[in-house]
Amino acid sequence: MIACDILVVGAGIYGITTALELNRRGHHVALIDPGPIPHPLAASTDVSKVVRMEYGTDLQYTRMVDAAIDGFVAWNEEFGKDLYHNTGVLMMSLKPMLAGDYLYNSYHTLLDEGHTLERMDSSTLRARFPAWHAANYVDGFFGPRGGYVESGRVIEELQQKALREGVQVHAGQTAGDFLREGNRITGVRTREGETFVAAHTVIAAGAWTHHLLPELAPVMKATGHPVFHLKPADPALFAVPNLVTFTADVAHTGWYGFPLLREGIVKVANHGVGVTLHAEHDARVVYDSDIAHLRAFLAQTFPALVEAEIVYTRRCLYSDTLDGHFWIDRHPALRGLSVAAGGSGHAFKFGPVLGQLIADVVEGIPNEWAPKFRWRNLDAGAVIEEASRFQGAATT
Repeated sequence: MIACDILVVGAGIYGITTALELNRRGHHVALIDPGPIPHPLAASTDVSKVVRMEYGTDLQYTRMVDAAIDGFVAWNEEFGKDLYHNTGVLMMSLKPMLAGDYLYNSYHTLLDEGHTLERMDSSTLRARFPAWHAANYVDGFFGPRGGYVESGRVIEELQQKALREGVQVHAGQTAGDFLREGNRITGVRTREGETFVAAHTVIAAGAWTHHLLPELAPVMKATGHPVFHLKPADPALFAVPNLVTFTADVAHTGWYGFPLLREGIVKVANHGVGVTLHAEHDARVVYDSDIAHLRAFLAQTFPALVEAEIVYTRRCLYSDTLDGHFWIDRHPALRGLSVAAGGSGHAFKFGPVLGQLIADVVEGIPNEWAPKFRWRNLDAGAVIEEASRFQGAATT
């Protein structure tokens, strides 16, 4: 038996930052994960995640990312490695931006917040970013603050930081059953047979969360989204500054991507409806129809990538809430239990501010950002409110 003050279940971006912050506040913290860390099937585990402030009219998300960017820069300095890359973010549209659209709203929100942006049209796009099929993209803007983070490597660094600072990290331990005393959770018994006893348990298990807590199944599900790594024939055409972190009419297509990454590839992915999957039991495969959809997008957007070799595919699993907002709160019926999940495909960019937010919730300290993510009642008619998310037809 292993005893601790606080047990954190899951070592993705929610769990690892929570463990670090609670440890910093003087709690004896244990962190368990099926392992290895970063877990190969976790949403946090990838070569890159977008860091963008563009959230339509949502001031809270915009300001949270603004603060998180400062945190990513601080992590670069602390780790002595450039894991956050401030390439700027290019947002382009197939049609003129109109009031009420995601891009229009994002543009004006950032201007109102005091940020400097560069309005783009086909001619400026062609001159500055030559890989684009500029004739098809008629409006948009470039914001110099934002870019991407090497997410898997960040998790590795945060794990090492946790170990240095005294967090008990137990890879190879998979949460199985809760330990209970009446309506109080007192820890977890793992599938591997270990018992962890804690005064408070935090479930940060991503797409596995609603399986550990079936009461969340009506408001949370796992959806899989296609990710592609492409090997360009002309790498320089897709390297910064010729290409930066981008979205391509994302609210209407789902497509976004990155400049040439450390691995020598261009990563393109779709932030859309996806397919509903079970985190453990279903294969996470990319289908021929996904690839056909990708090739059509490339023909429309990046002609020089149409014939590029696809060197790797992945179906990234979101922990989706019905409204697209995170789920960070104490359990309303079970004492000694909190949940930090529901990333809904856009959580990693908030990494440097998540730990403090979740720790405040665990400790019962007021936090200005917490009410948005409280335990809430959602019916089947709830819609995703995260403005960049494409909600049209699924890609398969």
